[in-house]
Amino acid sequence: MKWFIKLLLSAIAVIILAKILPGVSLVGYGYAILVALVIGILNNFVKPVLVFLTLPATIVTLGLFLLVINAIIILLADYFLGGFSVANFWWALLFSLLLSMLQSILHSLIKEEK
Repeated sequence: MKWFIKLLLSAIAVIILAKILPGVSLVGYGYAILVALVIGILNNFVKPVLVFLTLPATIVTLGLFLLVINAIIILLADYFLGGFSVANFWWALLFSLLLSMLQSILHSLIKEEK
């Protein structure tokens, strides 16, 4: 049940950001759940491989290269899903930053209610 609530909160964050950012588009609300699911899957399976492969660059940039990896994850989700599109790398970077912040806020609100 906790996993499902996190998925719905991530989908809400995706919807909000797709409405705010002109470089990000979403076909419908159903796709928001699919986008949240695909991003979660990519974060669990692809991101650790990318982090390991780019470890020297991450160390040299003091961790800032992780922002690039997050943008790549968003672009991969764009590639796999037809109803979700991101205009370019910079919109993906901004989307990933704002998505992380918005998810943190939403998750903290849910924890405070318990």
